[in-house]
Amino acid sequence: MKRMMITGALGQIGSELTVKLRETYGKENVLATDIKMDDREISTDGPFQILDVMDGKTMLEVAKKFRADTILHLAALLSATAENNPVFAWNLNMGGLLNALETAKELGAQFFTPSSIGAFGPSTPKDGTPQDTIQRPTTMYGVNKVAGELLADYYFHRYGVDTRGLRFPGLISYQTPPGGGTTDYAVEIYYEAVKYGTYTSYIDKGTYLDMMYMPDALDSIIRLMEADGGKLKHRNAFNVTAMSVAPEEMASAIQKELPDFKMHYQVDPLRQQIAESWPNRLDATAAKEEWGFNPKFNLEAMTKDMIMKLKQKRI
Repeated sequence: MKRMMITGALGQIGSELTVKLRETYGKENVLATDIKMDDREISTDGPFQILDVMDGKTMLEVAKKFRADTILHLAALLSATAENNPVFAWNLNMGGLLNALETAKELGAQFFTPSSIGAFGPSTPKDGTPQDTIQRPTTMYGVNKVAGELLADYYFHRYGVDTRGLRFPGLISYQTPPGGGTTDYAVEIYYEAVKYGTYTSYIDKGTYLDMMYMPDALDSIIRLMEADGGKLKHRNAFNVTAMSVAPEEMASAIQKELPDFKMHYQVDPLRQQIAESWPNRLDATAAKEEWGFNPKFNLEAMTKDMIMKLKQKRI
């Protein structure tokens, strides 16, 4: 990767990935784009362009002008938000992806877009979910992700576009507020614990979901994009995970750092239903074998770091 264009740069992953890539490859080599501009450092501390991913012509023009050799397409509507507006979610998630793939094809650029545990459904094996297994999601977000995996595969096989992707679990960050995902409780619980000392979970106890701390997610993207493409068998849908946890386990980890923390439950039927349709624990063997996936943070290490960083932010 030498000159990178990121779509959805102000979103959950993009806001931190942009900073990481600029630190790694140089500010001048990372173009951040989003449908709006705000006063965060991303918009001012390096190249930034307002871009609607539904406008494929402009996307190509912007990428060509920047001389991008890598497209990282992150713009998307997340799971719970997508379920409340499924037609818009289809149009944005699939239309934006198609435009980004076309841009990569025209420029001969390397391409990354994230998939998700949402690509699985209730008929998928829930424990030790294999890399290659049945995918019959029951949400619009999940349908988008499965279609996106297939579309990226198609552009690789049909046009030779160097497409790559990860099936992310829930991502936890001290920098980026929740953005409408089913696993957002795992971010909210830390913010609320530090700020109020209590949290009411919309996901029920005993509901296991895969999670990953954002620093591991960012390192995984860079490691995958730098990997030898000749060794990649799966390319667009690597299972990755760092931990499988239920809400009460996260609460227990927080109580070791904040003994007075209290956890309550008020289950949201929609998000609970989505969560129950996803795997409990993914098998990330393919990612480890094909490009050296190796997360550094477990639940305890992440919890210590999250609470320390949130206290420093004075949220």
